[in-house]
Formats: sequence, C-alpha cells, structure tokens
Amino acid sequence: MGLWKRLKRSVRALFGGLVEKAEDPELILQQTIRDMRDRVPELNSSVAQVIATEKLLERSKQRLEEQIADLDSKIKAAIKMGRDDIATAYIGQLQQAQMDLQRTSQQLEHARQASQQAIKARDNYILQMQRRTAEAMQLINQSKQAKLQEQLAQTMEAFQLGDDASTFNEMRERIDRRVAAAEAKMQLGASSVESQMQEIEREAMDMQLHERLLEYKRQMGMLPSGASGDRGALPGADAEDTNEDTQIAKR
Repeated sequence: MGLWKRLKRSVRALFGGLVEKAEDPELILQQTIRDMRDRVPELNSSVAQVIATEKLLERSKQRLEEQIADLDSKIKAAIKMGRDDIATAYIGQLQQAQMDLQRTSQQLEHARQASQQAIKARDNYILQMQRRTAEAMQLINQSKQAKLQEQLAQTMEAFQLGDDASTFNEMRERIDRRVAAAEAKMQLGASSVESQMQEIEREAMDMQLHERLLEYKRQMGMLPSGASGDRGALPGADAEDTNEDTQIAKR
C-alpha cells in the first residue's frame, strides 16, 4: 500500500471519528422531522398546481362543447336560409372546435390521472412522515434514557462506597473501644477497696439507726427490756442495759 493511500485512510478515519462524535442522534432526528414537515407545504403547492391545470382543462372542454353546440345551431340556420357558403364556413369552425375538444378531453384525462397520482403521493408521504416521526420520537426517548443511564453509571462510579464503608467501620471500632474502656473502668470502680469501705460504712450507719429505733421503742414500753431487733445490737449498749436491769432488781 502506497504512502498516499495510507495517509488518506488515516485522515478519513480521524475526521470520520470526529464527525461521528460530534453528531448528536437527537438533534439529527429532530432536524429530519422538521425537514419532512417542511416538505408538506411544497407537496400541497405542487398538488394544487396539478389540480388547477385539471380545472382549466375542464373549463376549456365546457367552452368547446358550448361552442360546438352553437356552431351546430348556426349551421342548421344557415342551411335553412339557403346560405350554403355561411354554413360551410361554420362547418369548418365546427370541425376545428371538435378537434380542439378531442385534444382537450385527452389532456383533461391525463390531468385527472396526474391529480389523483399527486394526491396519492402526497397522502403516502404524509403517512410515511407520521410513521417516521413516531419512530424518531421513540428513538429520541431511547437516546434520552441512554443518556440518563450513562449519567447514573458515572455517578455510581464517582460514588466510592468502599471509602465510606471503611470510614464507618473505623468509627465503629473507635466507639466500641471507648465503650469497652468505660465499662472496664466502671467495673474496676465497683470492685475497688474504697467502694467496699463505703458499703461497710453504709451498713454501720444502718445498724446505728436501727439500734436507736429499738431504744426509742424500749423507752416507750413498746418492747421488752431484753428484746432486740433483727440486727445485733452494739456490745456497749448491751452492757449498759444489763447493768440498769440489775440495779432495778436489787431495789
């Protein structure tokens, strides 16, 4: 293959690809629809001209028929008047009119056929235009749908789900570690010596309050002098109560 042919092929491939990328199917289809619709008035004008020719031939035929009828009457009148020379002249005009009528009738028949063909061609074109328009609109809708799908695909590609998922996992791990550390501190605080001492102090305070309550009840005679509550009394309090009972018995 020669250098020129290779260069020519490369240039055609390059510009052909650029033209193909620059062509928008939607715009081309819309322009095609407009071009087809713009041709309808031209077709109507052509059909109107053909029909106008048909109408003119019909009028010419009608005039020739009237002329022939008039010449026939004149020929008969001239013969009755004995004017053969005038009758002969009218006969010559009649023959010419008859030939014109025959030629006009033939032209009128062709014009009628042309009018029918023109109207039929116009109707077929409109029908084809409507069918092509519907097909073009369907293709345009498909093109729009394809564009939306391409945009959605690009959006999905731009949306990096993996990075976000790793971020969520990292934050979840951090929160779990903080919760676990807080629970461990709480558990250690609950089991510490200081906490146990606080519990002993609360228990001792409860015992003192209960003992004071029993003492009030004994003073009010609501309990026997030797009665004690469910909880054990303090040793000092028990010794004092025993001494007071012994002195009372001696008296």
